[in-house]
Amino acid sequence: MTFASGPGPAHRRRLRTAAAAAALLVTTMLGAGCGSTVEGTPQPVGGGESVDTAQIDKLLRECDVVTDQQIIDALGGSVYISESFFGAVCMWDIGGGSGMLTLNWYENGSLRNEQATNDKLGYTSTKTTVQGTIALEVRRPNDPKSCGMTASAADSGVIGWWVNSGTPDPCAAAKKLLELTLNIAR
Repeated sequence: MTFASGPGPAHRRRLRTAAAAAALLVTTMLGAGCGSTVEGTPQPVGGGESVDTAQIDKLLRECDVVTDQQIIDALGGSVYISESFFGAVCMWDIGGGSGMLTLNWYENGSLRNEQATNDKLGYTSTKTTVQGTIALEVRRPNDPKSCGMTASAADSGVIGWWVNSGTPDPCAAAKKLLELTLNIAR
């Protein structure tokens, strides 16, 4: 009985051919669409065109669309607020941790998308009007301490306020804040 010490020459040839085909396939796949040529002259950081800061001077100013006093008045007047986060959304702590207030302004948002999102989250959305604009009043199930109001922005997108606190009527507070925002935005 003779034992082979490895695969025969024909088997090795098939393995080499299969390996070469696989390498060619991978090389072709990696090379297709992964490289690109960019026209122009490279510039060091800060060496390109100057930026017109007048175009971005309002960045994050949407958090100041209503005053702190207007927020306090909308919440019932007997609370204090402190800024919590200003970024993609604006957030305030209410009354030393008794709640949160959130303002969102989605430039590319729509009421249809807000409605779909609320439906997915299991929230209740009721159509209403605020400042003559169609709006949504949003509530979480079994959470009477929170309410949101969202409406189409004056130019594009949607604006929304969410009140999550022990105020007597969080929907009235959210509506008042939305009224103030829409009035200023027009």
